[in-house]
Amino acid sequence: MSFELSLNTGTTPNLTLEEAAEAVAAAGLKHIGPWRHLLEQAGGAEKAAGIIAGAGLTATTLCRGGFLTPADPEGRRAALESNRAAIREAATIGTGELIMVVGGLPAAAHLIGGRGDAAERNSADKDILGARGRVAEGIAELVPYAAEHKVRLVLEPLHPMYAADRAVLSTLGEALDLAAPHPAETVAVVVDTFHVWWDPQLREMIARAGAEHRIASYQVCDFNLPLAADALKSRGMMGDGYVDFPTISRWVAEAGYTGPVEVEIFNQQINDQDAATTLETMKQRYAQLVLPSLEQSPAGTPA
Repeated sequence: MSFELSLNTGTTPNLTLEEAAEAVAAAGLKHIGPWRHLLEQAGGAEKAAGIIAGAGLTATTLCRGGFLTPADPEGRRAALESNRAAIREAATIGTGELIMVVGGLPAAAHLIGGRGDAAERNSADKDILGARGRVAEGIAELVPYAAEHKVRLVLEPLHPMYAADRAVLSTLGEALDLAAPHPAETVAVVVDTFHVWWDPQLREMIARAGAEHRIASYQVCDFNLPLAADALKSRGMMGDGYVDFPTISRWVAEAGYTGPVEVEIFNQQINDQDAATTLETMKQRYAQLVLPSLEQSPAGTPA
């Protein structure tokens, strides 16, 4: 499975899981990284597993768990139960990697589907240190359940512009510090180029992640400018923006990662175009900009 390409279904949001799996197989790829809502639409994780296997594919990750920052007891209980369900779903579809977008401030929860009441918007709910502490507590509570199901909680640091509403973890170093108290078999990290390309400590933190055996996934897409009106849609196809893919890919390979590489792009134009076009462009750009540096690294072999 060394450096084989995988489609994260966030790139093709208009497709059902069955349609996405068919498109991936038709493009000659072997891997897919589904989002949880597609499992639900397919009739549950067991049916989704059948769709993935029936297309001759394997699931590289499941996206997403997380959102562990609610301050109220009811919200925390609901978040933990949702994550336990996600762990079971990951195990059922055959991936050991559950991507964790850890959540933002309770004050911003209404922006991405929270209750949005006054309590979520008061000044106390802007306590980012408290939110990070609740993430650490939530991870610790979920680790035994994840271990029981042979699933890793894969922490995803997000670009700082998403700290308020999506992830109070912004750097790979923060994610590794949060993972450190737990076995590498249960808590790991994902290196997503869109989110971490800017980090002055990125090379050192990728090396650290490799030394700790915590790189569970490598996700690639570009960072476009100008930012879209919806900043979430500012990702681009590799080569269309400002990410140095050869350098980051070399660092990832030098750290010992040899697994699949997912393409996850939120971009209105790309999301709306024909999936076959997206997949073909994705394959070409990957071959040009990412794969050569992964393969040429002298350390890009299993540890």
